[in-house]
Amino acid sequence: MAKTEDDIIEYIRNYIDGYGGDYPSWYVGIAENPRERLIKAHKVDIDEDLWIFSTADDAHAARRIEQHFADILKTDGGTGGGADTTCCVYAYKKNPHTEP
Repeated sequence: MAKTEDDIIEYIRNYIDGYGGDYPSWYVGIAENPRERLIKAHKVDIDEDLWIFSTADDAHAARRIEQHFADILKTDGGTGGGADTTCCVYAYKKNPHTEP
């Protein structure tokens, strides 16, 4: 059974809350391949940094989830990226070595 938008929001929120909250210190985005995006674009150390992702039903749902985190919880990250097939929502805690 696929996760609903609310399920994904709760999943990511619980993860962030488990590490102290502070939503503005996290980046939330969307990607077709979240691991690749985390490593190559954001310079996240997969073994050491805090990160999470989940797959939405479609790109529209992924964008709504991304928008929720940016607008409501004030996480970092731009909206409007990705392609029509971009269904994964990812989050990572920003560090001095990550971009941004």
